[in-house]
Amino acid sequence: MQKLLTATALTVILASAAQAQEITGFNIGILGGENAQDRLASTECLRVKMEETLGVPVKLFTPADYDGVIQGLLGGTLDYAWLGASAYAKVYLTDPEAVDVMLTKQNVDGSTGYYSIGFARADSGITSIDDAKGKTFAFADPNSTSGYLVPAAELTAKYGKLEEYFSDVKMSGGHEQTIVGVANGDFAAGVSWADGLGNWEDGYNSGAFRKAADAGLVDMSNLVEIWRSTLIPEGPMVIRRALPQDVKDKVTQLTADLWETDKECAYGVAAGEAKDFVPVKHEDYQGIIDARKLQEGL
Repeated sequence: MQKLLTATALTVILASAAQAQEITGFNIGILGGENAQDRLASTECLRVKMEETLGVPVKLFTPADYDGVIQGLLGGTLDYAWLGASAYAKVYLTDPEAVDVMLTKQNVDGSTGYYSIGFARADSGITSIDDAKGKTFAFADPNSTSGYLVPAAELTAKYGKLEEYFSDVKMSGGHEQTIVGVANGDFAAGVSWADGLGNWEDGYNSGAFRKAADAGLVDMSNLVEIWRSTLIPEGPMVIRRALPQDVKDKVTQLTADLWETDKECAYGVAAGEAKDFVPVKHEDYQGIIDARKLQEGL
C-alpha cells in the first residue's frame, strides 16, 4: 500500500510539474530604433510563425525606449527579444539568471559584427568628426551599443569630453530618429548602425540606414559617412531562462531556420540582407559587459 501511495503521489507531482511547465502565452519585445508601426510590421511574420509553433497566443510589444524591453525581460513580462550587446549587458549585470542567449545575425560575408557609423548631411560640409566640432551631435539611446556605448567611448578617448567638444549632445530616442533628425537638419551629425557591407547609397546591406532607406524616410545620397567605429559584436537574440526547455528549443529552431524557410520574413527581422541567424554564447559579449561595468562604475 505504501508503495502504491508513493507511486500515486509521484504521479501527481510529475503531472503538476508538467502542468506548471505549460505556457499560456508568449510575448516578444522589440527594441526602439524606428516607429512602433514599422517595428510591428517587420516582426509580424515571426509572431505568426511562433504562434503556430507554440500553440499559444503570441504578442508583440514595442516599448518607447530600450529600457522598456530590458525591464520587461527582467520582470518576466517579456519572453523573447533581439537585444543590442549593451542592452544584453544591462540585463546580465542586473540579473545573470534572467535570460539565455540564443542566436545572432550572420552577415552575408559570414561575419557577426557591425559598426557604429557617424554621418552628416552631404551638403553640410562635414566630412569628419573634426568638422563636427562645435555643432550638435546625436546619439540614439543610453542603452544602445552602436547608438551610444561604443561611439561615446571611442570618441571620448580621441576628442575628450563630448559635451565640451560638441555644442550640444542629444539623445534622439532611437536610430531612426537620429537618421531622420540629421537628414532634416535637426542635428548636424550623429551615429547609427550598419553592417558596413554593400553600398552606402542603399543604406549598406543591413542595419538602421537600410531600414530607413527601404521605408523611404531618407535618400542616402543626401547623407555622408564621416566616421566608423571598431567592429561591434552583433547583439544576441535572448529568451527568458525560466521558460520550459521545449519552448526555448522550438523558438530557437524556428528563428535559426528563418532564412531557409521565409527569406522575406527574415529580411524584415534582420533589418536587411543577411546570411543566417547563428548560435552565439554569453562569452562573446564579455568585452561589452566590461565596458558597460566601467561606464556605470561597477
